[in-house]
Amino acid sequence: MNLVLFDLDNTLLSGDTDVEWLEFLIERGILPQSAQRENLEMDRRYRSGQADAREYVRFYLRFYPPHSMASLVSLREKFIATRIAPRMLPAARALVQENKQSLVAIITATNRFLTEPIATAFGIEHLIATEPQIVDGRFTGDIVGVPCMREGKIEHLQRWLVAQKRELTDFTQTHFYSDSINDLPLLERVTHPVAVDPDPRLAEIARQRGWRSLSLR
Repeated sequence: MNLVLFDLDNTLLSGDTDVEWLEFLIERGILPQSAQRENLEMDRRYRSGQADAREYVRFYLRFYPPHSMASLVSLREKFIATRIAPRMLPAARALVQENKQSLVAIITATNRFLTEPIATAFGIEHLIATEPQIVDGRFTGDIVGVPCMREGKIEHLQRWLVAQKRELTDFTQTHFYSDSINDLPLLERVTHPVAVDPDPRLAEIARQRGWRSLSLR
């Protein structure tokens, strides 16, 4: 059996879930318009690999604690329908279907609360994501463990494999599809790294190393 891992943001989706979530909250008047500038700056720093992993995930999670879980779940439902569903690329859906005979998982830096319904919408059972800390039914704004980002993706993957009673070497082939230079550590661990609509730095590395590149746009 093969293992196929997909990054989510700007890979299976034509956009970033965290960025879209903040835009959604601003659009609905839940956050002030001034938050848009911070959002765009954090996205720029993340794409360039400049943002610290913990800083990045905490930046987005800090907007959760003022709200009850019930209100966030209601907002999430509207968010998925209006901001995410249109960004679920048809070619990405087809690629997921092509790999149904493999063990398939999404592995993403974005938190589990936002990404669980997206994984379900793609028909992907397994989700490896940053775990937001929840105490007494409310988000604290912090995370459990390390962010599922950069080298942290390898740690999260290893923990998930243990739960599956497997090791990476158990698979005939291991594939990882990603757009981002932030995912270089995990791309270097699999047997078949694939650059998907890659950022300039990843595109150059893929070219130098002869990695497969493709576009889902």
